[in-house]
Amino acid sequence: MTDVALPSDVSYPADGFALFPDRSVIAMRVNGELKDLAAKVAETDAVEPVSIESPDGLSILRHSTAHVLAQAVQRINPQANLGIGPPITDGFYYDFGVDEPFTPEDIKAIDKEMQRIVREGQRFVRRVVTPDEARAEMIAEPFKLELIELAGGPGSGADAAEGASAEVGAGELTIYDNVTRDGETVWKDLCRGPHVPSTRMIGNGWDLTRIAAAYWRGSEKNPQLQRIYGTAWASKDDLRAYQERLAEAAKRDHRRLGKELDLFSFPEEIGSGLSVWHPRGGIVRQEMEQHALRRHKRAGYTYVYTPHITKKDLFIESNHLVTYKEGMFPPIRMDEERDAQGEITKQGIDYYLKPMNCPMHILIYRERARSYRDLPMRLAENGTVYRNELSGALHGLTRVRGFTQDDAHLFVTPEQLEGEVANVLEFVLSLLRDFGLSDFELELSMRDDEKSKWIGDEQHWAEATDALRRVALASGLKLTEVAGEAAFYGPKIDLKVKDAIGRTWQLSTVQLDFNLPERFGLEFTDRDGQKKRPVMIHRALMGSIERFFAILLEHYAGDFPVWLSPVQVVGVPVADDFADYLADVISTLRADDVRAELDDSDDRMQKKIRTHTTGRVPLILIAGAQDRDAGTVSFRFRDGTQENGVPVADAVRRIRSAIDSHALIHTADDFA
Repeated sequence: MTDVALPSDVSYPADGFALFPDRSVIAMRVNGELKDLAAKVAETDAVEPVSIESPDGLSILRHSTAHVLAQAVQRINPQANLGIGPPITDGFYYDFGVDEPFTPEDIKAIDKEMQRIVREGQRFVRRVVTPDEARAEMIAEPFKLELIELAGGPGSGADAAEGASAEVGAGELTIYDNVTRDGETVWKDLCRGPHVPSTRMIGNGWDLTRIAAAYWRGSEKNPQLQRIYGTAWASKDDLRAYQERLAEAAKRDHRRLGKELDLFSFPEEIGSGLSVWHPRGGIVRQEMEQHALRRHKRAGYTYVYTPHITKKDLFIESNHLVTYKEGMFPPIRMDEERDAQGEITKQGIDYYLKPMNCPMHILIYRERARSYRDLPMRLAENGTVYRNELSGALHGLTRVRGFTQDDAHLFVTPEQLEGEVANVLEFVLSLLRDFGLSDFELELSMRDDEKSKWIGDEQHWAEATDALRRVALASGLKLTEVAGEAAFYGPKIDLKVKDAIGRTWQLSTVQLDFNLPERFGLEFTDRDGQKKRPVMIHRALMGSIERFFAILLEHYAGDFPVWLSPVQVVGVPVADDFADYLADVISTLRADDVRAELDDSDDRMQKKIRTHTTGRVPLILIAGAQDRDAGTVSFRFRDGTQENGVPVADAVRRIRSAIDSHALIHTADDFA
């Protein structure tokens, strides 16, 4: 139960409050739509409670806390203009137009003012307004006025700006008043809601976390606003637990670990969002790629190679220059010729860095006639692609401008479609388990209602969506369906995985496509001799190798399983006299394809052990006089435990077994 409750000295409308007197209920779902507890309901309505601890409840709580933040800012600085203030994963933000950037001192003052507003127990009261009424009431808020103009038309809702769907949508316009216990309206905001009934219910499970700059509506052409981020939870205990998770996540940050363990870097001389891989990082990446390659070959995939750049005509034919142009790098003009006076005598051709591999795989299929006997055709490629991400969106290896997709495209007959999708999903789950991931759920992304956002006909979309749904349900995994999140050419299943500290990452994608085969005129000759259209399946298992590497690095906190560790074994002699003995053991391990090194530096033994433990080496072999005389070695593990007197042959066998079984070893018990 939460530590908040409605003020007892305030009168509330009876509807939802009478239905749900439980103080942990902050809103309700009426006929599937989220509404305030004060909303009117009919006897025939299907009404469900929304508790503050539920995902919807937390989203409402966070949105309400964003409004409290905005009111606090305008109490302190009445000249601040309001942008948007949506709930986001684990928190909220609000954008403000202010003359000077916020300072840490400003945040302290805002925090105190928010506490006062929470204690005041202001009610959130919803009003429906006409566009003219909204303009009149928001006359001093230029950004709100812009959203009002966009409401209900092209570019409304989520397209108006990131998070703008919390403010306006295709339906009616609403304003929320903040009303005191005496009935006085002290603040208002353009908003769709719903909200908690009272600011008192926000309690003390919130915190302001950081300040950032953000362009209005996400465009560098627009004014730069100041964004304040925060987090909000159902209780103070939940907030503390979240803060502990953040602290643990900071320890695992792949950017910090990448530098600490000498795995990769982003040299300024190369450019933002473009990584280089150091030798140790390259070893891990190569192991990942080679393991996936072996598994793909056994599953019937054939690897292909395609160039990084192509003429624009290919992306016109694929429709990417219409639907994805903003995500592509500017064109490179090639083959232009000029005379001695500099006049163009031959027009050049525009080439583009490829943002994806699928059009080139389609050309491989189209190179010759295909029969039903050729299908399914499974083409795979570790293809490097380039996407023109905004510099502010870049984040280590998880959001970059140049990355490599473990991409595959399958061409199948309509009869093979559902079975092949089921095989793909089973293969994806199996391969991810090889990397030590096991907590999965699925998300089915369906087309948008707006026809301009997808191509093809409704029947193909319906068939594709139904096939994906059946496969997803048959997997037994939790399935969430999301409208409007599909790519322009087909619905998809996204596989999400939880890491070691409970964070959810979106990884693999399986996407059906009836449309690109149509655009490119792909055909196969069926058993009856008739020409028919294949169905295309887009499939990326890791998403991108860079991002998957970052996720694994954080999942394991740098302590990779032995098979992925850049250095699997280090030999540390007790004294120089025993270095030759350990060198022979290391040579034996190397002959068995173990990444083993001998530390014969001048450092003391204990310093060597600390160095390699900090360097995340899973197995340290130690040898002294007793080991040399007995033909044994001693193991030291990541947690400091040891196993002494292991015969060399047995040690080599056990190390090899740990590698082959993808074992994660921290302690002596793990190696038993």
